[in-house]
Amino acid sequence: MTDENPLLVTREGPVVRAIMNRPERRNALSTAMGEAWDRLLAELATDRSARVLVISGAGGHFCAGLDLTEVASDETPEQKLARQQARNRRTGARFGDIAALPQVVIAAIEGSCHAGGLGFACAADIALASATSRFAAPEVRRGLVPAQILPWLVRRAGRPAATRLVLEAAVIDALEAGRIGLVHQVLADATALEAQLQRTIAAVLEGAPGALAETKGLLSALGPISPDGYAEAGAAAFARTASSEEAAEGIAAFKARRKPVWAA
Repeated sequence: MTDENPLLVTREGPVVRAIMNRPERRNALSTAMGEAWDRLLAELATDRSARVLVISGAGGHFCAGLDLTEVASDETPEQKLARQQARNRRTGARFGDIAALPQVVIAAIEGSCHAGGLGFACAADIALASATSRFAAPEVRRGLVPAQILPWLVRRAGRPAATRLVLEAAVIDALEAGRIGLVHQVLADATALEAQLQRTIAAVLEGAPGALAETKGLLSALGPISPDGYAEAGAAAFARTASSEEAAEGIAAFKARRKPVWAA
Protein backbone atom coordinates (compact mmCIF):
# COMPACT_ATOMS: atom_id res chain seq x y z
CA MET A 1 0.00 0.00 0.00
CA THR A 2 1.35 3.44 -0.95
CA ASP A 3 0.40 6.97 -0.01
CA GLU A 4 1.30 8.61 -3.30
CA ASN A 5 -2.00 10.52 -3.57
CA PRO A 6 -3.68 10.29 -0.16
CA LEU A 7 -5.68 13.47 -0.75
CA LEU A 8 -7.08 14.15 -4.21
CA VAL A 9 -7.72 17.85 -4.73
CA THR A 10 -9.70 19.14 -7.71
CA ARG A 11 -11.12 22.54 -8.50
CA GLU A 12 -13.99 23.76 -10.65
CA GLY A 13 -14.20 27.53 -10.53
CA PRO A 14 -14.65 28.62 -6.91
CA VAL A 15 -15.38 25.08 -5.67
CA VAL A 16 -12.52 22.96 -4.32
CA ARG A 17 -13.00 19.26 -3.65
CA ALA A 18 -10.73 17.34 -1.28
CA ILE A 19 -11.21 13.58 -1.50
CA MET A 20 -9.52 11.44 1.14
CA ASN A 21 -7.99 8.71 -0.99
CA ARG A 22 -7.00 5.58 0.91
CA PRO A 23 -10.02 3.41 0.05
CA GLU A 24 -8.25 0.16 0.99
CA ARG A 25 -8.10 1.54 4.56
CA ARG A 26 -11.53 3.23 4.45
CA ASN A 27 -9.58 6.48 4.09
CA ALA A 28 -7.93 6.20 7.50
CA LEU A 29 -5.77 9.19 8.30
CA SER A 30 -2.08 8.47 7.69
CA THR A 31 0.86 10.77 8.29
CA ALA A 32 1.07 11.43 4.55
CA MET A 33 -2.61 12.29 4.34
CA GLY A 34 -2.30 14.63 7.32
CA GLU A 35 0.60 16.44 5.66
CA ALA A 36 -1.40 16.76 2.44
CA TRP A 37 -4.27 18.24 4.41
CA ASP A 38 -1.98 20.75 6.07
CA ARG A 39 -0.61 21.92 2.72
CA LEU A 40 -4.10 22.36 1.28
CA LEU A 41 -5.41 24.23 4.32
CA ALA A 42 -2.45 26.61 4.29
CA GLU A 43 -3.18 27.42 0.63
CA LEU A 44 -6.91 27.90 1.14
CA ALA A 45 -6.44 30.16 4.16
CA THR A 46 -5.21 32.94 1.84
CA ASP A 47 -7.10 32.03 -1.36
CA ARG A 48 -10.01 34.44 -1.73
CA SER A 49 -10.94 33.08 -5.17
CA ALA A 50 -11.97 29.72 -3.64
CA ARG A 51 -15.39 29.98 -2.02
CA VAL A 52 -16.41 26.41 -1.15
CA LEU A 53 -14.47 23.38 0.09
CA VAL A 54 -16.16 19.98 -0.22
CA ILE A 55 -14.68 17.17 1.89
CA SER A 56 -15.46 13.57 0.95
CA GLY A 57 -13.85 10.14 0.76
CA ALA A 58 -13.03 7.68 -2.00
CA GLY A 59 -14.47 4.19 -2.40
CA GLY A 60 -17.78 4.72 -0.65
CA HIS A 61 -16.37 5.73 2.74
CA PHE A 62 -15.68 9.10 4.36
CA CYS A 63 -12.91 8.48 6.90
CA ALA A 64 -12.39 5.68 9.42
CA GLY A 65 -10.20 7.83 11.67
CA LEU A 66 -6.56 7.41 12.58
CA ASP A 67 -4.69 4.61 10.83
CA LEU A 68 -4.05 2.34 13.81
CA THR A 69 -1.13 0.69 12.06
CA GLU A 70 0.73 3.95 12.70
CA VAL A 71 -0.04 3.90 16.42
CA ALA A 72 1.89 0.68 17.00
CA SER A 73 5.67 0.98 16.66
CA ASP A 74 9.00 -0.38 17.85
CA GLU A 75 10.06 2.93 19.36
CA THR A 76 11.06 3.37 22.95
CA PRO A 77 8.20 4.38 25.26
CA GLU A 78 9.58 7.91 25.45
CA GLN A 79 9.83 8.24 21.66
CA LYS A 80 6.35 6.85 21.15
CA LEU A 81 4.88 9.18 23.77
CA ALA A 82 6.45 12.24 22.14
CA ARG A 83 5.39 11.19 18.64
CA GLN A 84 1.80 10.51 19.62
CA GLN A 85 1.53 13.76 21.55
CA ALA A 86 2.82 15.76 18.58
CA ARG A 87 0.51 13.94 16.19
CA ASN A 88 -2.59 14.43 18.31
CA ARG A 89 -1.74 18.09 18.88
CA ARG A 90 -1.53 18.59 15.13
CA THR A 91 -4.78 16.69 14.56
CA GLY A 92 -6.67 19.05 16.84
CA ALA A 93 -5.10 22.08 15.19
CA ARG A 94 -6.05 20.71 11.75
CA PHE A 95 -9.73 20.60 12.67
CA GLY A 96 -9.42 24.17 13.89
CA ASP A 97 -7.80 25.17 10.61
CA ILE A 98 -10.71 23.67 8.67
CA ALA A 99 -13.27 25.54 10.75
CA ALA A 100 -11.32 28.80 10.42
CA LEU A 101 -11.21 28.75 6.61
CA PRO A 102 -12.86 31.73 4.89
CA GLN A 103 -14.51 29.25 2.52
CA VAL A 104 -17.76 27.50 3.38
CA VAL A 105 -16.82 23.89 4.15
CA ILE A 106 -19.24 21.09 3.30
CA ALA A 107 -18.74 17.47 4.33
CA ALA A 108 -20.34 14.92 1.99
CA ILE A 109 -20.40 11.67 3.94
CA GLU A 110 -20.81 8.10 2.77
CA GLY A 111 -20.00 4.86 4.57
CA SER A 112 -17.72 4.95 7.59
CA CYS A 113 -17.35 8.22 9.47
CA HIS A 114 -15.51 7.08 12.58
CA ALA A 115 -13.18 8.61 15.17
CA GLY A 116 -11.12 11.31 13.44
CA GLY A 117 -13.57 11.19 10.56
CA LEU A 118 -16.08 12.71 12.95
CA GLY A 119 -13.63 15.55 13.51
CA PHE A 120 -13.63 16.38 9.81
CA ALA A 121 -17.43 16.13 9.65
CA CYS A 122 -17.99 18.34 12.68
CA ALA A 123 -15.34 20.91 11.80
CA ALA A 124 -17.16 21.44 8.49
CA ASP A 125 -19.80 24.16 8.39
CA ILE A 126 -22.42 21.90 6.80
CA ALA A 127 -22.56 18.09 6.93
CA LEU A 128 -24.62 16.02 4.50
CA ALA A 129 -24.79 12.23 4.67
CA SER A 130 -26.15 9.33 2.67
CA ALA A 131 -28.51 6.94 4.42
CA THR A 132 -25.87 4.22 4.32
CA SER A 133 -23.42 6.24 6.43
CA ARG A 134 -22.33 4.97 9.83
CA PHE A 135 -20.87 7.02 12.65
CA ALA A 136 -18.83 6.05 15.70
CA ALA A 137 -16.30 7.28 18.23
CA PRO A 138 -14.76 3.86 19.05
CA GLU A 139 -11.57 5.06 20.75
CA VAL A 140 -12.26 3.69 24.24
CA ARG A 141 -12.80 0.24 22.72
CA ARG A 142 -9.24 0.45 21.39
CA GLY A 143 -7.74 1.63 24.69
CA LEU A 144 -7.51 5.20 23.36
CA VAL A 145 -9.33 8.48 24.04
CA PRO A 146 -11.32 10.71 21.63
CA ALA A 147 -9.21 13.66 22.73
CA GLN A 148 -9.27 16.04 19.79
CA ILE A 149 -12.65 15.18 18.27
CA LEU A 150 -14.54 15.62 21.54
CA PRO A 151 -14.86 19.44 21.45
CA TRP A 152 -16.16 19.27 17.89
CA LEU A 153 -18.69 16.57 18.75
CA VAL A 154 -19.91 18.63 21.69
CA ARG A 155 -20.23 21.75 19.54
CA ARG A 156 -22.19 19.95 16.83
CA ALA A 157 -24.39 17.51 18.73
CA GLY A 158 -24.36 18.90 22.28
CA ARG A 159 -22.77 17.49 25.41
CA PRO A 160 -25.42 14.84 26.28
CA ALA A 161 -25.34 13.24 22.82
CA ALA A 162 -21.56 13.48 22.58
CA THR A 163 -21.17 11.93 26.02
CA ARG A 164 -23.18 8.88 25.06
CA LEU A 165 -21.42 8.57 21.71
CA VAL A 166 -17.89 8.53 23.17
CA LEU A 167 -18.64 6.41 26.26
CA GLU A 168 -20.75 3.70 24.62
CA ALA A 169 -18.52 3.87 21.53
CA ALA A 170 -21.27 2.19 19.53
CA VAL A 171 -21.92 2.61 15.81
CA ILE A 172 -24.99 4.70 14.98
CA ASP A 173 -26.75 4.96 11.64
CA ALA A 174 -27.31 8.07 9.56
CA LEU A 175 -30.85 8.62 10.79
CA GLU A 176 -29.68 8.67 14.42
CA ALA A 177 -26.81 10.96 13.44
CA GLY A 178 -29.34 13.32 11.91
CA ARG A 179 -31.62 13.09 14.93
CA ILE A 180 -28.89 14.16 17.36
CA GLY A 181 -27.62 16.88 15.03
CA LEU A 182 -24.35 15.27 14.06
CA VAL A 183 -25.24 15.88 10.41
CA HIS A 184 -27.58 18.47 8.95
CA GLN A 185 -29.35 16.30 6.39
CA VAL A 186 -29.59 12.63 5.46
CA LEU A 187 -30.13 11.70 1.81
CA ALA A 188 -31.42 8.42 0.42
CA ASP A 189 -28.30 7.37 -1.48
CA ALA A 190 -25.13 8.60 -3.15
CA THR A 191 -27.04 10.08 -6.09
CA ALA A 192 -29.35 12.04 -3.81
CA LEU A 193 -26.36 13.13 -1.73
CA GLU A 194 -24.59 14.56 -4.77
CA ALA A 195 -27.77 16.31 -5.91
CA GLN A 196 -28.22 17.95 -2.51
CA LEU A 197 -24.54 18.84 -2.44
CA GLN A 198 -24.95 20.71 -5.71
CA ARG A 199 -28.00 22.54 -4.37
CA THR A 200 -26.12 23.49 -1.22
CA ILE A 201 -23.14 24.75 -3.22
CA ALA A 202 -25.44 26.81 -5.42
CA ALA A 203 -27.13 28.31 -2.37
CA VAL A 204 -23.80 29.21 -0.77
CA LEU A 205 -22.54 30.85 -3.97
CA GLU A 206 -25.55 33.18 -3.84
CA GLY A 207 -23.95 34.76 -0.79
CA ALA A 208 -21.32 37.49 -1.01
CA PRO A 209 -17.83 36.04 -0.40
CA GLY A 210 -16.77 38.71 2.08
CA ALA A 211 -20.04 38.55 3.96
CA LEU A 212 -19.83 34.78 4.25
CA ALA A 213 -16.27 34.94 5.58
CA GLU A 214 -17.27 37.65 8.07
CA THR A 215 -20.27 35.57 9.17
CA LYS A 216 -18.00 32.60 9.82
CA GLY A 217 -15.80 34.91 11.86
CA LEU A 218 -18.78 36.00 13.93
CA LEU A 219 -19.76 32.39 14.56
CA SER A 220 -16.25 31.73 15.84
CA ALA A 221 -16.43 34.82 18.04
CA LEU A 222 -19.43 33.35 19.88
CA GLY A 223 -17.01 31.21 21.87
CA PRO A 224 -13.93 29.01 21.62
CA ILE A 225 -14.27 25.38 20.62
CA SER A 226 -12.60 24.36 23.89
CA PRO A 227 -11.19 26.08 26.99
CA ASP A 228 -7.60 27.24 27.22
CA GLY A 229 -5.26 24.34 27.79
CA TYR A 230 -7.63 21.66 26.51
CA ALA A 231 -5.74 20.97 23.28
CA GLU A 232 -2.49 20.29 25.10
CA ALA A 233 -4.21 18.22 27.79
CA GLY A 234 -6.00 16.21 25.11
CA ALA A 235 -2.80 15.58 23.18
CA ALA A 236 -1.07 14.42 26.36
CA ALA A 237 -3.99 12.14 27.28
CA PHE A 238 -3.98 10.55 23.83
CA ALA A 239 -0.22 10.05 23.96
CA ARG A 240 -0.46 8.35 27.37
CA THR A 241 -3.22 5.99 26.29
CA ALA A 242 -1.62 5.28 22.89
CA SER A 243 1.53 4.19 24.73
CA SER A 244 -0.35 2.00 27.22
CA GLU A 245 -0.85 -1.75 27.49
CA GLU A 246 -4.57 -1.16 27.02
CA ALA A 247 -3.96 0.39 23.60
CA ALA A 248 -1.66 -2.45 22.62
CA GLU A 249 -4.37 -4.95 23.53
CA GLY A 250 -7.21 -2.89 22.04
CA ILE A 251 -5.48 -2.42 18.72
CA ALA A 252 -4.40 -6.08 18.58
CA ALA A 253 -7.99 -7.14 19.28
CA PHE A 254 -9.28 -4.80 16.58
CA LYS A 255 -6.88 -6.23 14.02
CA ALA A 256 -7.75 -9.80 15.03
CA ARG A 257 -11.51 -9.01 14.98
CA ARG A 258 -11.91 -10.20 18.55
CA LYS A 259 -12.95 -8.61 21.80
CA PRO A 260 -10.21 -7.14 23.99
CA VAL A 261 -9.53 -8.90 27.26
CA TRP A 262 -11.49 -6.37 29.30
CA ALA A 263 -14.65 -7.11 27.29
CA ALA A 264 -14.25 -10.90 27.07
